Amino acid sequence: MENTRDKLKLISAMLIFGTIGIFRNHIPLSSSLVACIRGAVGALFLLIVILCKRQKLNLSGIKKNFPLLCLSGIFIGINWILLFEAYRYTAVSTATLCYYMAPVFVIIVSPFLLKEKVTAKKWICAGVSVIGMTIISGVFSDASSDIRGILLALGAALLYAAVIIINKFISGISNYEKTLIQLAAAALAILPYVILNEDISSVSAGISEIILLAAVGVVHTGIAYTLYFGSIEKLEAHTAAIFSYIDPVTALVLSTVLLREPFTAAKLVGSILILGASLVSELPSRKHSKEK
Repeated sequence: MENTRDKLKLISAMLIFGTIGIFRNHIPLSSSLVACIRGAVGALFLLIVILCKRQKLNLSGIKKNFPLLCLSGIFIGINWILLFEAYRYTAVSTATLCYYMAPVFVIIVSPFLLKEKVTAKKWICAGVSVIGMTIISGVFSDASSDIRGILLALGAALLYAAVIIINKFISGISNYEKTLIQLAAAALAILPYVILNEDISSVSAGISEIILLAAVGVVHTGIAYTLYFGSIEKLEAHTAAIFSYIDPVTALVLSTVLLREPFTAAKLVGSILILGASLVSELPSRKHSKEK
């Protein structure tokens, strides 16, 4: 039976994830530098969690999966940069909703890469999500959103979908170990780019910026991932999927209230189509429910 405490953990993680755009919006540093710091701090926090739990790292399992862990970690790092850049060029809510196209990308490639059978319901839901994203992009209106932000968010979604696919081929290690290596790989992959393209000596940050950076690294990455992975292992897949939609809804509400981003009719319709279709695609069928 599903534990109420685990549900509360997952809800907390989703609420935290949903606020990261607000925090990024107030950090006056480059997206690559923020992403690098996020990965390093998040990995360090997870290492501390593992040590506090007195868990031994499965070194043989990590070695076996090391190439895939590094590849997915690199994708995570680039994914963060693209998403953070998207927040700069378009509304946080718009970027978050476009980012939520990742499950659609997974559905599209699943039959080819994972040899999974995709039901007609999932194909229909994927199509509805694409329509919703198109409406949000402003194609059907005169005042369209900034296409750069939308493309950056879709690029981030594509990379996140790749991470989801790669993770299906990683086995023999815990979610904590997997995420620890991926976050560390993300930080290390971004570091050379930061060193070559950023004038580190000229970077300055006040107390408020440091606090925000610490929040993104510790809260939005370390704590959020700890809560997330600590709960999904004990919850049914469809329960975890349903609660995951707290993330974009939170981003949508907070960006409207705190950042005063306009909530247009097109955004409302697009949000309903994307989130509704994604939610319906994850709900178990009646047949499956009766079997259980």
